Amino acid sequence: MATPAPLTTPDTELFPKLWSKVRAKSWYWLFDKRVLALGLSRHENVSPKLCQRTGEAELEIFCQVAESSWDRPVETRVTLRINDKDQLSVLADCPCREAPYCRHTAAVLAFACAPDNQQALEWFAASKGASSNETAPIGEPTPGLRLRPANAPSVSGPSAAERIGVAEPLMHYPGCEEPVSLLRRQKTHTWTDGSGTEHTFVRNALVERLMLADLMESGLMPFANAFPVLPPDDPAIAATLTVPLESQSLFWSQFVAEEAPKLRKAGWQIDVAPDFGFSILDAPIDRWYSQIDETTDRSDLYDFDLGIEHDGKRISLIPILANAIEQGLSVAALADMGPDGKILLSIDEGNAPVVSVPARHLLPLLRFLDELLDAKRLRKNPGGKLRLDRLRAAQLDGLEGLPIQPPENLRRLRERLRNFEALTPVPPPAGLQATLRDYQAQGLTWLQFLREFGLNGVLADDMGLGKTLQTLAHLQCEHDAGRTDLPSLILAPTSVLRNWVNEARRFTPQLSVLLLHGSSRQSDFQHIASSQIVVTSYPLLVRDLDRLQSQSWHCLILDEAQNIKNPRAQATQAACSLTARHRLCLSGTPMENHLGELWSLFHFLMPGFLGDKDHFRRTFRNPIEKDADTDQQNHLAQRIRPVLLRRTKDAVAQDLPPKTEILHYIDLPEAQTQIYETIRAAMDKRVRDAIAQQGLDRSHIIVLDALLKLRQVCCHPALLKKESTQKEAPSAKTRFLLDSLLPELLDEGRRILIFSQFTEMLAILETELKRRRLPFVKLTGSTKNREKPIREFQDKKVPLFLISLKAGGSGLNLTTADTVIHYDPWWNPAAEAQASDRAHRIGQKNPVFVHKLICEDTIEERILALQQTKAALVAGLLSGRTEKLPLNKADIERLLAPI
Repeated sequence: MATPAPLTTPDTELFPKLWSKVRAKSWYWLFDKRVLALGLSRHENVSPKLCQRTGEAELEIFCQVAESSWDRPVETRVTLRINDKDQLSVLADCPCREAPYCRHTAAVLAFACAPDNQQALEWFAASKGASSNETAPIGEPTPGLRLRPANAPSVSGPSAAERIGVAEPLMHYPGCEEPVSLLRRQKTHTWTDGSGTEHTFVRNALVERLMLADLMESGLMPFANAFPVLPPDDPAIAATLTVPLESQSLFWSQFVAEEAPKLRKAGWQIDVAPDFGFSILDAPIDRWYSQIDETTDRSDLYDFDLGIEHDGKRISLIPILANAIEQGLSVAALADMGPDGKILLSIDEGNAPVVSVPARHLLPLLRFLDELLDAKRLRKNPGGKLRLDRLRAAQLDGLEGLPIQPPENLRRLRERLRNFEALTPVPPPAGLQATLRDYQAQGLTWLQFLREFGLNGVLADDMGLGKTLQTLAHLQCEHDAGRTDLPSLILAPTSVLRNWVNEARRFTPQLSVLLLHGSSRQSDFQHIASSQIVVTSYPLLVRDLDRLQSQSWHCLILDEAQNIKNPRAQATQAACSLTARHRLCLSGTPMENHLGELWSLFHFLMPGFLGDKDHFRRTFRNPIEKDADTDQQNHLAQRIRPVLLRRTKDAVAQDLPPKTEILHYIDLPEAQTQIYETIRAAMDKRVRDAIAQQGLDRSHIIVLDALLKLRQVCCHPALLKKESTQKEAPSAKTRFLLDSLLPELLDEGRRILIFSQFTEMLAILETELKRRRLPFVKLTGSTKNREKPIREFQDKKVPLFLISLKAGGSGLNLTTADTVIHYDPWWNPAAEAQASDRAHRIGQKNPVFVHKLICEDTIEERILALQQTKAALVAGLLSGRTEKLPLNKADIERLLAPI
């Protein structure tokens, strides 16, 4: 190697002192340890260009440092200076990003310390004398490494010590019969030859430090750093290198297999003790085993184990994989390894071998079970096995390249899943008093499929497609098959409780129905066990939880299941605490705002199916909602596909009649109920007094006025035009329309007509729609330009059309509408049908859905019942056009009965 250019004016006092400080490593503190190690290893890549005095007490060294990542050598300039306090100062100028105290600066300073820098050596030799028995070593030393086993210290004593591997870093000096430990930092080394003569030589500190830095880069560390708490039982291993206990198996296996050959090639002497261990075990697929067993505590869960057989023992890979994932193993990392890549997995059983597994075998497993392979969760499971729901356990059989043999029942489920689109149809039960449309029959088949294999799911058909009928047909099938030795519980919003009871009595009259509702429901608890269907509401579930928890259920069915979208809500936790053989969610909107709501439904159905809440957020919700990750979106869709069935109205349009009617029963809140009861009591007395004084035939105006006021209370208390307290009272029907029904229909892209007999009611809706910034048009008797709102709606400029009965009940052609909402019932079936025909007429290409809003247990529901028996009577009842009131006293008492 070339020496620096000679100085023009050597200073015998300054520069020997300066070089002595450089060689004393007083500049080491300037550098990060990693940067220093890299620089020391590069000192041989330095080419000196200039060495000159630049001041009274400073020296400038200009060098080029060869760097493989640069197109040309890095030009680095270092200025050495001794300040007034006799301290060494280092100034550096380097073009790299880590300057000034970078690897190149360190390399230049290491070069200045190198033995073959003659000028530095001459100055160094002139500043100190050599003792008579010290000699420089002859020739170049050779680094070495001795690998041997040792016992790790343990707080429990020697009997609990674990076997570990240690490395003794050595330097073999020519002429010296014994190697020198790199970790013993003496300046000289004395040894005795065979004749008893002592020899002392100066150790090459720089070379030794560089060799030690090379070892440190591999991950080795002094024993005291790896085990800082306790001193070793064997003092000899204090002067060794090793790694922490949890990294032993994997590190040493990789070191012996990969690093040791590289060191030998670089000239190192590597000695491995015969009993060192840490071998690598290849795991060909024919040595793998799998085991899937039903859990003892739940019949819908399975314990899954997968591993390899070695020396007659089974080694489970499940906890090993979980630990590897905790250390950073990922699907992406496995995919990057390619088809021939292999991964080393530590068994963590003392000195057991490390397993070498083909990445192509682990990749499908990690993709399928990624969120379940969590080390903390596995530690809670018996034997560290993976706990799976039945659906995921059956799908394991389809993972490519893995020898998984599921039990017979899971094999049958897997076959059905393979042919999921062609499930064998289940005939409608004989006891069902209804004809199922094709898509409803398919829904029944799907529900029976879930029951057969012990799965739970979400029937997520669009509103109006008959989720209630499909569910009742399913319960009738269960009854006909003799499986209903326990009652089934239906949880629903209060507004639809009566609808469930009425539909059950209509379509499944053989099944006894018990409604738990009202203050007298406690007396009905005794009839729960003897009923086939029990219907109650979400609020009452919380109140009656102790009684409902004490009963085991055949089916637990949640209607409008979005009511449990908040996992912390009392109703959600109460529903999850009930015991049932099968669980079912019914919801046209299983996810209203975010994916966390979908997780809550499946947490009720099959806890763990989508992982825990935090992992679901990291794995699915954040990537899908924030990053628009289509791969994870497809992954989630594929996972839930067998247990979530959704058909839209458009998708099954060929099976629908031209018009479908949907009744929405709405429960009045307490404030509105009080107003209703106040008006009802007053009007009931007035009607009774009028009939007593002038007879029924002369009292029809008073009766009609009473019925009108009660209808107005049902629509909105503000229609009464009474005191401000009534105007400010809430309207359950308005809230249901604006907060529940309209958002869902608008999200589906529906075009909607809203009819009301009361123009004042349309004005209230107009105000609310403006507040919510929902575009609409309006048509009433006061509208001067009728064509403008009609044209705007027909041209699809707005999705909502508010229409009064008088102005738009006839004579309009609105074929772009596909949805009709009757805010208040008109009681005259012919007039009601005529209004609906504004959308349902020649030219309409889409199915029309007619929604009727009915306040439960009020005059609205009672007149609806009268329609079925007295259609002719009701046709003119509330129109005001009848001369003679076609009602008897019993009819009036029924209409004016309290809630």
